[in-house]
Amino acid sequence: MARNEQLIRQHKILQVLERRRFGSTIEDLRDTIVEELGLSSLHVRSVRRDIEALQAAGFDIQQEDSQQGKVWKLGRTDRGLHKLTITASELIALSMGRDLLVPLAGTQFWQGIEAFWNKVREQLPSGVWDHYQRYRRTLRVIGVPAKTYEKQQGILKTINRSIQEHRRLCIEYQSIGNSAPTTRTLEPYGLAIFQSSIYVIAIETGRDEGKSNEERLRHWKLDRFSKAEALDDWFPPDEEIDLQEHLGQSLGIFSGVKTEEYHIRVTPSAARWIQEDPWHPKQSLTLLEDGHYLLTVFAYQDPEVIQKVLSLGTEAEILSPARCRKAIRQIIEKLATDYSKRR
Repeated sequence: MARNEQLIRQHKILQVLERRRFGSTIEDLRDTIVEELGLSSLHVRSVRRDIEALQAAGFDIQQEDSQQGKVWKLGRTDRGLHKLTITASELIALSMGRDLLVPLAGTQFWQGIEAFWNKVREQLPSGVWDHYQRYRRTLRVIGVPAKTYEKQQGILKTINRSIQEHRRLCIEYQSIGNSAPTTRTLEPYGLAIFQSSIYVIAIETGRDEGKSNEERLRHWKLDRFSKAEALDDWFPPDEEIDLQEHLGQSLGIFSGVKTEEYHIRVTPSAARWIQEDPWHPKQSLTLLEDGHYLLTVFAYQDPEVIQKVLSLGTEAEILSPARCRKAIRQIIEKLATDYSKRR
C-alpha cells in the first residue's frame, strides 16, 4: 500500500460529500474516488471502513434513506457554515480575493473556492447580500492574466496525487527554446503560484545527484506540461525540505543552488515605487549621499533582476554583480541599433 493511501482516500471522501448536498450512495462514492484518485480498483468495504474511521474521529457523517436508496451525507456541523456571521466588508474582501484567483479556473482549487463562495452565499441574510452587491459595483479587480488552467485539469490532478502519495512522476515538458518536448522523471514536493502561474516544485531523477536535495529542487511551469503520469514507483520524501523557506529566498520563481546579492542604484522616485510595490519581503533601501538609494535584493538567477532593472529605465542602474552590468549594456546596445534603423 502506498504511503498515506488511507488518509488520502478519507480526505477525498470528505471532499466528495462536501459538494454533494443530497448525499452519495456507497457505490457512487467508491466510483468517484477511483476516478478522481486514478485508482485501478477499490472495494466498497474499504470505503465503509474509511467512513467508520472518519466517524470515530468525530466527523458527522450520517446514513439516510433517499430515492436513490441509502446515501451518506455530511451533517450541518461539518459543513462549517451553519452559524456563519460575515459582514459586507468581509464579503467584499472575500469576493475580490476570488477574482484574483480566476486563473485557477478549471482546477480543483477553483472548485473549492466556488464551493466555499456558494456556501457563504446560501447562509447570508438578504440585507447583507444586497449591501454587498451595491458596494461591489464600485470596486473592480483588473490586471489578472487572461489565462486559466482548465485544459491542464487532468494533469494537475495527477500531479497532486503524486505529491500526496510520494510517487515519481513521468512528464513531457516543453522548455522555452526547445523544438520538441522532453521526457523527465520528477519527485514532486509541492506547488507554487507565482504571478497567476502554477509551478511544480520537484527534484529531477538522475540530475545533480551529488548535491543536496534542497539544491536539486527545480521549478517546473505547469503551462509547459503536455503529459503527466504517476508511476508505480515511490520515493522517500526528504523531511528537511522546507518549501516555504526555499521559495522565500529569491526575488522570483527561478531556482538555483544558492541566492546571490544584487546592488542597484535607484532614484528617489523609483525608491518610492519599490516601497509601494516591493520586489522582495527582505529587500533593503539605503539612502546614499547624492540623494539616490541603494537597493539590495537576493535572487537565484540574473534574469530576474535584469528584467526588473530594465523596467525602471533610466531610474535604475545595477552596480553589482559586474556580469549583470555587462548583460544590460549589451541589451541597450542592441536596442539602440534596432531602434536606429528606419522602418
